[in-house]
Amino acid sequence: HHFAGLSDVSISGDIPVEGEINVPVGTPSQDKEYSTLDEPVKDTILRDLKAVGKKFVHVMYPKKSSALLRDWDLWGPLLLCVTLALMLQGGSVDSKEDGGPQFAEVFVIIWFGSVIITLNSKLLGGTISFFQSLCVLGYCIMPLTVAMVVCRLVLLGGSWGFSFIVRLIVVTASFSWSTFASTAFLADCQPPNRKALVVYPVFLFYFVIGWMILTFSPSA
Repeated sequence: HHFAGLSDVSISGDIPVEGEINVPVGTPSQDKEYSTLDEPVKDTILRDLKAVGKKFVHVMYPKKSSALLRDWDLWGPLLLCVTLALMLQGGSVDSKEDGGPQFAEVFVIIWFGSVIITLNSKLLGGTISFFQSLCVLGYCIMPLTVAMVVCRLVLLGGSWGFSFIVRLIVVTASFSWSTFASTAFLADCQPPNRKALVVYPVFLFYFVIGWMILTFSPSA
């Protein structure tokens, strides 16, 4: 009886596990299969950029959609991660204990955190592939990256008290948005009784990133 539950932990057929960046329908391929090798590099890059752009839109309007899962890629998450890490540079370097996180630290926290959450969701019987989960978690950092831009702008002018309140509101809103968007995509792939166990690490993950953004102070 101990193994009765294991039969439910199977990868459901409706989500394809391997990802691909889609080839537009209606391409001239009569007899041989269409290959991205035959098209100009510019077309390939433009199509990939369009695919990345579409996913950003999905994160801003999270609805029950499998597009983020079906055509996963890691370009968007990489771009967001690098942008966020670069913007968290130049914290107060003069005081060692109060220095902002370094580029590598931010990078490692984001990717290591994503991998841990993904493994957790797999161990709990999620029907989502490893890279699909990384893709969703990475794309859902977008609201927090936007918050970082706003925080840097707010820190340029305005008193400390005022800027802190604005930053607190912006970071809280973007943190909620990130958590909501990622759980909207990830929770569907989990057994109903285990959703809370999946959402909790996601909550912590975005909380840590949000905290880094909120406590960021530029070097004088």
